[in-house]
Amino acid sequence: MPDNIKPYKDSDLSKKQQVTDMFDTISNEYDGLNRVISLGIDVKWRKKVVDLVSATHPESILDIATGTGDLAIALANSGAKRIVGLDLSEGMLSVGRKKIEKKGLTNGIEMIVGDSENLIFEDNSFDAITVAFGIRNFENLEKGLSEILRVMKPNGIFVILETSVPTKTPYKQGYRLYTRYVLPMIGKIFSKDKSAYSYLSESASNFPYGETLNNILSEIGFINATALPQTFGSATIYIASK
Repeated sequence: MPDNIKPYKDSDLSKKQQVTDMFDTISNEYDGLNRVISLGIDVKWRKKVVDLVSATHPESILDIATGTGDLAIALANSGAKRIVGLDLSEGMLSVGRKKIEKKGLTNGIEMIVGDSENLIFEDNSFDAITVAFGIRNFENLEKGLSEILRVMKPNGIFVILETSVPTKTPYKQGYRLYTRYVLPMIGKIFSKDKSAYSYLSESASNFPYGETLNNILSEIGFINATALPQTFGSATIYIASK
């Protein structure tokens, strides 16, 4: 199990509650600041996730840790009849609902408050499940993955998009400098929550990636776990099935 890094080191609240409070606080600034921090490359990564999911022709999709709904909205092009975006933060969901309404997608995407480690859905409910930049926020990674496996249909597709650490020079050194110094500095300057972007940076650098995460997926019970590094290894797309 990865180190349980929390947003607020001086708080006695659980990681789950701290993450919820953090995203509620930064929800209105998150989209704009996220584009700046990722240099806009996250849009390209999400498109690859949509292509992978769309190729399986799912009728139902669950997007966990949906945040403001960027991936859920992009998945509207997959042809799925039902898309559910789930997140702990009502603040993030509220921003997402406005975006969905603006795009005329309210009939196709449902945004609900929910806990990835205690999913309200029945076994074998979804053809596809996605998590973009949210799995490192799970309080109990194994429990969350077990719940995802439970509610995914046999032969369904599970796709994770998450930050990772480049292993080759000079990308490794550049990534380390950017995440350790530049990203937190941007957060401190532009965010109302000074700790949030330090946490996002630290959690990204310490979360298991590559074969380590593949092995965790296999131990939980997923099959055919595959890691696809993106942009010199600064992010990775993981695919698994049931």
